[in-house]
Formats: sequence, structure tokens, C-alpha cells
Amino acid sequence: MKSSLTGCRRSSSGQRAFTLLEILVVLAIIGLLVGLVVSNTDKIFGQSQEAVAKIFVRDSLKTPLVRYRIDLGDYPSTSEGLAALLAAPGDTDGKWRGPYLDASGGKAPVDPWGQAYAYRYPGVKNTGGYDIYSKGPDKTADTADDIGNW
Repeated sequence: MKSSLTGCRRSSSGQRAFTLLEILVVLAIIGLLVGLVVSNTDKIFGQSQEAVAKIFVRDSLKTPLVRYRIDLGDYPSTSEGLAALLAAPGDTDGKWRGPYLDASGGKAPVDPWGQAYAYRYPGVKNTGGYDIYSKGPDKTADTADDIGNW
């Protein structure tokens, strides 16, 4: 009587089993896949950090800044910065209706590299508007790896 399963051997007790060679081939394939994943994690995580920074500067801060502008008539100045979204700056004549930004501990949010987001108004790259940007992985402003709303 022949078994309908090919590649599996019957042991002396009549049970089906994989051969040692088949097990070694599967382990080698798994090892190769793990090696590929481990070698590419830096690229994977690096790209996700940049994506998070892009979303934050282009989308997440837009609504709080527009609400601030509606209430007070203009965006916060460069000196007031993003802190104006968390606590009322100097003289607002009771117009400030914030906080406009939900931040843990009352601190301005930081980028994926642990640095505070930079803010300028009036903007240098967005004339007539504001600039918000992350200094990027090199943590230096006005370099090629900056991630901004421009």
C-alpha cells in the first residue's frame, strides 16, 4: 500500500514525519527572511519617522493655527512660537480661547528625533503664511533634510 503523501516518510510506528533535510531547508528559508527584515529595519523606521514629521507639519498643526488666527486675528509671531497654542501669550485682550493644541504636560510637541518643531511667522519659504518644520535627522535647521510645510 502506497501513501498518497509524497515527501513524508513513515516511521516504524506508522506515523507520518518530515525528513531532516526538509526541516533544514525550511529553517534556512526562515533564516534568510529574518536576515532581510533585520537588515532593512533602519530603512523602514527611517521612512516612517519622516512620514510622521510630514503629516504633523502639513496637517496636524494647520487646524490649531487657523483657529488661533480666527480668534486673535493673526498667527502667533515667531517669538511667541507654537507655545502660543498652549498658553495665552502676553496681551490677547481676552480673545484667546485655547489651548488650541492638545499636548501632554503642556509642552510643545517634538519631532521623531526629539527636537522641537521650528516655527516662523511670517514665513521665509511660505511668504504670506507661516513656516513649520522639523530639522530632520541631522537636527540642524535650514539643511536639505528639513521637513516642512512647503
